[in-house]
Amino acid sequence: MTSTWTIRTVDATTVSSLAAGLGVSEITARCLAGRGIADASSARSYLAPRLNQLRPPVGLTGLSTAVERLARAVSQGERIGIFGDYDVDGVTTAALMASFLEQLGASCVPRVARRDAGYGFGSAEADAMASAGCRVIITGDCGTSDIDAIERAAARGVDVIVVDHHTVPSATEQHPALALVNPLRADSTFPFRAMASVGLAFYLMAALRTELSGRGYFRSGREMPDLRELLDLVALGTVADLVPLQGENRILAATGLQYLAQGRRPGVAALMALAKVGGDRGIDERAIGWRLGPRLNAPGRMGDAAPALSLLLARDAAEAEHWAAQVEDANERRRAAQAEVWEQVLGMLPSADPGPAVVVAGDGWPSGITGIVASKLNEMFERPSFVIAVDPVSGLARGSGRAPKGFHLCEILARCDSHLVRFGGHAGAAGLTAEAGRVEALREALSAAVAEASADGDEGGAGRGSLIDAEVDLGQVDESLCRELGQLSPFGQGNEKPLLGCRGMRVRTTRRVGGDGSHLKLEFEDRQGRALSGIAFGWGERDPGAGATIDATFVPSINVWRGESRVELEIQHLAGR
Repeated sequence: MTSTWTIRTVDATTVSSLAAGLGVSEITARCLAGRGIADASSARSYLAPRLNQLRPPVGLTGLSTAVERLARAVSQGERIGIFGDYDVDGVTTAALMASFLEQLGASCVPRVARRDAGYGFGSAEADAMASAGCRVIITGDCGTSDIDAIERAAARGVDVIVVDHHTVPSATEQHPALALVNPLRADSTFPFRAMASVGLAFYLMAALRTELSGRGYFRSGREMPDLRELLDLVALGTVADLVPLQGENRILAATGLQYLAQGRRPGVAALMALAKVGGDRGIDERAIGWRLGPRLNAPGRMGDAAPALSLLLARDAAEAEHWAAQVEDANERRRAAQAEVWEQVLGMLPSADPGPAVVVAGDGWPSGITGIVASKLNEMFERPSFVIAVDPVSGLARGSGRAPKGFHLCEILARCDSHLVRFGGHAGAAGLTAEAGRVEALREALSAAVAEASADGDEGGAGRGSLIDAEVDLGQVDESLCRELGQLSPFGQGNEKPLLGCRGMRVRTTRRVGGDGSHLKLEFEDRQGRALSGIAFGWGERDPGAGATIDATFVPSINVWRGESRVELEIQHLAGR
């Protein structure tokens, strides 16, 4: 059967204008137009992001209050507590603020969350920081929903500043934090609402530097810190957190990748060496998503994110290598645990349709890997998926949910709040905590809530493989086109890699690859007899065979091996004719 797909609708006049104005192929022009780029001037800005394109934080409610309090704390020598969540966004947010504030001469107490303490900023952390003499606490990538802990800190005379991007409770005007810096606040008018917490922290530190400069803080010979030195952390947190790479996120990620590649921070250099990225290999969003991000996430997934924070704050190579080894050990343990849990999950899945939602639970699973497993289930079934780790000792069940585009997990979890101790997150990713004895009731409630959301028309639209940027002839796919399309990077959520479709591709050879043979390596032939190779991840069981004629959607790229480059197609979907 011939494959079907939908070509993204774009204005033909815009495509022609972009192609002529930029001197690019019509295929590249179509991809730009499909991303909302309407003219050559806008395209040039899009293709060459610069820091001066960042919009000022006008309308970012809470920022001015936070800046005033931090300026006072720095000027008066008050101790500042910094608390980040245990994922990459939280750890980089904490590292960014701690390193910058210490450069200003502030006394800081940087900490990150422990998985066994649950998500977010807790009362124990509030007490510990108050007892350590902190007069101000900044939470990063958490705090919006941590009302009790913030009230506890306030009762001990500590002001709390929340820097977060998670869903905001409806009654923000009653939030106990001195300042809630979150673009999702109903009263925030900042034009970009999808920034990662590390990006918000960058804005906060930039505004603080401006405020201190205006107060004459640097006149006595103090060195003014260079904000650009923070951009490596901004790139790590922004890309790893899978926020849309649009607007401010795109600018910060693109410029941050340039600083990340330099490896000036000792901890980053040690991490890059372990992950075998950087140097001649360069750094792009894939290096973060597949090599650096998982390693920084691993300590938090396995219990305590402190080694990741210590790595990023390391002051020299020896200290960095020590913490990098601990981070790598955590990553190896994470891999082993993930493989074991995934095997158990596969044995739990029904042979028939799993229903509106996929919900699995197991005793003793590490709660830190539930998000990874939920992501794999979401990709496999293309429906909301929840993985819950039950701890018989504490009597609590902690889990993660992942959902396709169109669903909003926080709204789904809100329909199940009578079964939950707490929950939080985003539209596509969320965390939850419940009493262990309520897991079965929660399973039924989640399925019912997803079914209701589907009936309300909240579910997502077409899958990734069905909407393409352009239909091409295989002969058009060359290194020149790949280089043009590569200029649209960094790629990620909201700026996916250009997806092309081609009909009637002749397969020369096929072979299964990967340790378990789950992937498929193919070689194609165009009408002029030119060979192109392709890789289809997860298609090992669906080999069309040599000599077949297929339709396929794919992402083209340039693969360099031993100094030689060639075009390679990453196959997303294929079908025989």
